[in-house]
Amino acid sequence: QVQLVESGGGLVQPGGSLRLSCAASGSFFSFFAMGWHRQAPGKQREVVVHMSRSGTTVYADSVKGRFTISTENAKNTIYLQMNNLKPEDTAVYYCYVDAGPKIYWGQGTQVTVSS
Repeated sequence: QVQLVESGGGLVQPGGSLRLSCAASGSFFSFFAMGWHRQAPGKQREVVVHMSRSGTTVYADSVKGRFTISTENAKNTIYLQMNNLKPEDTAVYYCYVDAGPKIYWGQGTQVTVSS
């Protein structure tokens, strides 16, 4: 069983930055992949970034050049650095890990971009 605890969401003005954190209870070395999804009001959940264990990373076109995923293995923590935020980035953000054969999700953290 893997538990993911997210933090770092909040209200930010357009053009601002936030860093989301996702602390995992298990070791990163046992995970096949990890990443972040988001769900905006009235919309389907979408992939923000997916990173394989080898480090191959795929970002959604809408966040390329603005968002960056990183990990701190010593703390079993995944980060999502979000820069130049736009109102359309407003959503609940969920981290996940693929521990094979199951995918685990965080509880979600709200990000609101508004002036």
